[in-house]
Amino acid sequence: MLATIIAEDFAGMRTQGVGLAETAGWQWQFSPVKARPLWSKCSSRFWPRPLNCIEPIHIAPESRVIIGVGGTGGIVGRTLAQKYKLPIVQIQNPRRKFNAFDVIIANPHDGIEGENVLISRNALHPATPQKLAHARERWYKFLKPDERPLLAVLIGGANGRFLLGAREAAQLADDIIAYTHQHAMQTVLTPSRRTSPEALSVLRERLTPHNIRIETGEGDKNPYMGMLACADMIAVTTDSVSMISEAVATPAPVLILPLPGRSNRIGQFIRALEKDDRIRPFALEHTSWAVHPLDDTPDIAKEMCRRLKL
Repeated sequence: MLATIIAEDFAGMRTQGVGLAETAGWQWQFSPVKARPLWSKCSSRFWPRPLNCIEPIHIAPESRVIIGVGGTGGIVGRTLAQKYKLPIVQIQNPRRKFNAFDVIIANPHDGIEGENVLISRNALHPATPQKLAHARERWYKFLKPDERPLLAVLIGGANGRFLLGAREAAQLADDIIAYTHQHAMQTVLTPSRRTSPEALSVLRERLTPHNIRIETGEGDKNPYMGMLACADMIAVTTDSVSMISEAVATPAPVLILPLPGRSNRIGQFIRALEKDDRIRPFALEHTSWAVHPLDDTPDIAKEMCRRLKL
């Protein structure tokens, strides 16, 4: 069965839609929302006719469900679902009347509830145990050339709420170097699409002399899933709910690297995971502790399919 994912072209949004579709056992196609120039500076909440405000989106005849992600994805997804008479699943608070959607999937920090609302403790993602096992087999020797424990560092970027420029990158580098040496680890870092060239340049300059590797491969050469699968400890910057959610789905303890800035929603998300002792702040004294993978994606996908009768 085919699902069409409708969202702005951000990695975190795409990942959530793909994670839900794949966990449900569906094939998927991603159709990014691209606003026409006249409407690109106007919030999608004020688009009078959403489909006239965006570049055309093709819905394949075999598509059986629309998955909208985020506010704009929800607005456009709902309009397309009405046009093609398809069920609509919304990921994140749609900020519209809930009865316009068949199923809404949100997080506790969204602060919403309703008969058609399902709550997941984590952002949805495709880091399934099967994918992690495959990635571990493929990447283990590359990422862990010796017997030292592996610290996998996942770096996000500035997002309007948190800062990550050259200055912040320098502080991160110093902290990572200190932790690596203190605990005799081998460390591999990977940036995200939001990591600025300036920040990445500083990280390279400071980390490389300490034999800390930075991997930036694209596509099949991207070791991101392998890092999740092989890590003995994972460190993630505080700006990314998606990367934190994927990290806590593994058997590894997770440390949160702080960045200047503030987000009430992300703060609530992090505090909830800290309360469960699934994550801890990045600090030299925090070594490995007993954890279990945390991932609500399979249960959410199963309940969604039940409600949609798909």
